[in-house]
Amino acid sequence: MQHRIVVVGGGAGGLELATRLGRTLGKRGRAKITLVDANLTHIWKPLLHEVAAGSLNSSEDELNYVAQAKWNHFEFQLGRMSGLDRAGKRVFLAPTHDEYGIEMVPERELGYDTLVIAVGSTTNDFGTKGAAEHCIFLDTRQQAERFHRKLLSHYMHAHANGSDGQPGTIDMAIVGAGATGVELAAELLHAARELAAYGLNQIQPENVHITLIEAGPRVLPGLPERIGAPVAQTLAKLGVTVLTDAAVSEVTEQGLHTKSGQFVPASLKVWAAGIRAPGFLAELDGLESNRINQLVVRPTLQTTRDDDIFAFGDCAACPQPDSERNVPPRAQAAHQQASLLAKSLRLRLEGKALPTYRYRDYGSLISLSSFSAVGNLMGNLTGNVMLEGWLARMFYISLYRMHQIALYGIVRTSLMMLGDRIAKGTVPRLKLH
Repeated sequence: MQHRIVVVGGGAGGLELATRLGRTLGKRGRAKITLVDANLTHIWKPLLHEVAAGSLNSSEDELNYVAQAKWNHFEFQLGRMSGLDRAGKRVFLAPTHDEYGIEMVPERELGYDTLVIAVGSTTNDFGTKGAAEHCIFLDTRQQAERFHRKLLSHYMHAHANGSDGQPGTIDMAIVGAGATGVELAAELLHAARELAAYGLNQIQPENVHITLIEAGPRVLPGLPERIGAPVAQTLAKLGVTVLTDAAVSEVTEQGLHTKSGQFVPASLKVWAAGIRAPGFLAELDGLESNRINQLVVRPTLQTTRDDDIFAFGDCAACPQPDSERNVPPRAQAAHQQASLLAKSLRLRLEGKALPTYRYRDYGSLISLSSFSAVGNLMGNLTGNVMLEGWLARMFYISLYRMHQIALYGIVRTSLMMLGDRIAKGTVPRLKLH
């Protein structure tokens, strides 16, 4: 009987792992690879802020799991993990319903010999009053598209009522000045210029008011200050209001209240501060988890209480050698861990010892849409090199292309890049629906 490897979660890490395993173990018949995800398509999560602003058309850049499985010798199962039976080695999947509430796929179970959990993370609103009711999170494509529809509705309303002669305004607030919040702010300013250029000019770019709210002392608190400082300067030049040391205490329909008593009016509100793993992981048949629901793993990425279960990416708390901190929840960490696990699971079938994971920080890049980009590259050959402007923007774009190469290969990715280039002059620069 073939060894059964089940990968739960089709995000960047889980999808890359299933693809790699399919091309090696699956193609050669050494194991049966199954990928489980609650959606039928994949969008690279670091690009969701572009989907929200309309800079990226998710329908054109999505990957279909069923097709990817066929091309790469693994099986895809639609479903959301709801439970686990470690003794019986079974994963339970909740039923899946369509948009009308009709059951498409029933509740069922999958057997496994090796289980890999890569379900990512969700936004952590820290229990802030009103945040869940009045803020949009950017954890999924559906949420990003919902924000985009709200943004367009403001513009369409102002455009339809433009005959009164009064210029329209729009107030937006983003909670969290990490990478997502900063990049979204810049992307929204770019969208404002594009919408005005397309004739939706009742709301002029200078009347788009964006406030970026950060509980910590500076923007990009998780990155070196030499990156955060120029980003903050650029945002100020673009007209973004940045509030630091401003923890949000309550969110209402009209805006946000901070603990210091300040009120920030906003009709569109995004919460992009903090992460936590999905709540069901904290009750997963005795597996060890931490306070933000991450599964605790050893350096081999095996869970502490079950050698047959691995976890990686944002949903895993993986220790860093010689450090009290865990591996940071970053896309490059998930990519590195997926590469390691592709090797580890092959070695496991051969009965060999598993390698351990050591996080390698290759730097950070922050895109400020068409305005600029800032970052640093770290490596044995480059040392620690600061980048800014056009060059940093090119390196930032290359990160997505590297993800595509891992999924499609060099030839198909090159053809996709060529197709994007050809189509550039035939489609709007911004999604307008």
